[in-house]
Amino acid sequence: MSRQIYLIDTNIIIGLEDNKTVQPVFAAFIQLATKNKVGVFIHAAAKDDIARDKNIDRRNISASKLEKFSHIDKVREFDANTLGEEFGKIRKPNDVVDVTLLHALHIGAADFLVTQDRGLHERARRHSSELGRRVLHIADAVDLLQTTFEPKESPVRFVEEIAANTIPLSDKIFDSLREDYAPFDQWWKDKCVREHRQCWIVADYNTKSIAGLIVRKDETPDNTDARLPANKILKICTFKVRPESRGVKLGELLLKKVFWFAQKNAYDLVYVTTYKTQNSLIDLLEYYGFQHTATKQDGELIYEKLFSQNRLSRQPGQDLFTTAKLNYPRFVTDPSVRAFGIPIKEGYHDTLYPDLKYHPQGDLFESAGIIGGPQRPGNTIRKVYLCRAKSKLGEPGSLLFFYKGKSKHDPSQAITTVGIFEEVASASSTKELMILSGGRSVYSEQELESWKASEADPIKVINYLLVGYIDPPVSLTELQEIGIFRDHPPQSIFEIKENLNKLLLRAKLGFET
Repeated sequence: MSRQIYLIDTNIIIGLEDNKTVQPVFAAFIQLATKNKVGVFIHAAAKDDIARDKNIDRRNISASKLEKFSHIDKVREFDANTLGEEFGKIRKPNDVVDVTLLHALHIGAADFLVTQDRGLHERARRHSSELGRRVLHIADAVDLLQTTFEPKESPVRFVEEIAANTIPLSDKIFDSLREDYAPFDQWWKDKCVREHRQCWIVADYNTKSIAGLIVRKDETPDNTDARLPANKILKICTFKVRPESRGVKLGELLLKKVFWFAQKNAYDLVYVTTYKTQNSLIDLLEYYGFQHTATKQDGELIYEKLFSQNRLSRQPGQDLFTTAKLNYPRFVTDPSVRAFGIPIKEGYHDTLYPDLKYHPQGDLFESAGIIGGPQRPGNTIRKVYLCRAKSKLGEPGSLLFFYKGKSKHDPSQAITTVGIFEEVASASSTKELMILSGGRSVYSEQELESWKASEADPIKVINYLLVGYIDPPVSLTELQEIGIFRDHPPQSIFEIKENLNKLLLRAKLGFET
């Protein structure tokens, strides 16, 4: 595979090159890129960005730092207005830089763009899902580099449910919280420890500390900051990811726990309070349908999301995938929605769904987000599946049921997982496979190369949302009894044309289907 190229925005350069101590996540990015001969480039447009700095001394220093990086030059006869038509309106000078960076990514001058700019992430997603997957937060860029080149070094993520009193105040997860709120220690003792609040954590077993933390609290309509009408309310009091881990994947891992817990336990509303500086968190919340409903006097933002156990209907002017994403984990199941079965081998199943990987102790689903527990690694929502199946899938929002074939460990020959189809593309080379997998990739460079993608034998790249595990899995015998399989299970992707309602009812996903 040819050398990968990462294009970095000016906010990444500042994180790497300012006068403060370099944060571990920025240092890790450069170290991984250098070690694995990944090109790190800036765009010539970055000079325009820095040239607008009115502080002459700072501007000169910043400009000198750009010379440390290789440059991607502007396209000849550059026309910002034309790019604005394709990549979003240009309202201010910085928007010109944004569309220029996205254009460079779109034409293949770089494989990925790394930026902490929430607006740039939004522009990329509005252009296309494929481009959106190639724009990464710095922590996700580190994660992707580790996955691609050093998979054995990637930390295993566990979501554990613990009581607040079991977390020592000396844990590093609290350092930045104290910076933002001086009396934090007292608040933690009075509100979290004394009230025995429950927490979800993602522990980093390499550093023996917490990488991500959620503190939750039940509220009533008479005692809440939420604005939307609801009876059973779940407040996320604290949603914290350490700076070196801050990106989409770890935040999404924690948020999936919130979503599945709220849906299974019939909450009407979940809300989070945060500040506008938390770009990656706000980006993630809005992607999954949280609404900014109010701003407190101290500038704290309130984001809310309604939940329901009722059947989800189609929304006018909205495709099925968007409806499912904004109402996650619910999805539309009316008679015209198509559904497909996807056979998957045990090893591949373990890679995509580490939550369900065989473990000799404990209940299979205990740490899958349904009950809670530290036994197995966590799993994000946005996923990518690779195959060579010739079958065509339906429209975005179609249902995907993953059938785990005959396996050494349970579950064997059973449908275990439900997903929502987003889009499919074909990769004709390892490089193209890497790009199309984007930030969702769970595959190393060696694994991607082993697929031997070519124009004569391309790989199908299926992007989808993981929406639930079926507990217990639907066995082969049961699938035959309810009419999903007539005889032996298919060996390739197949459409489920009959008795889908029975399969959905059996899945028990926490809402009417």
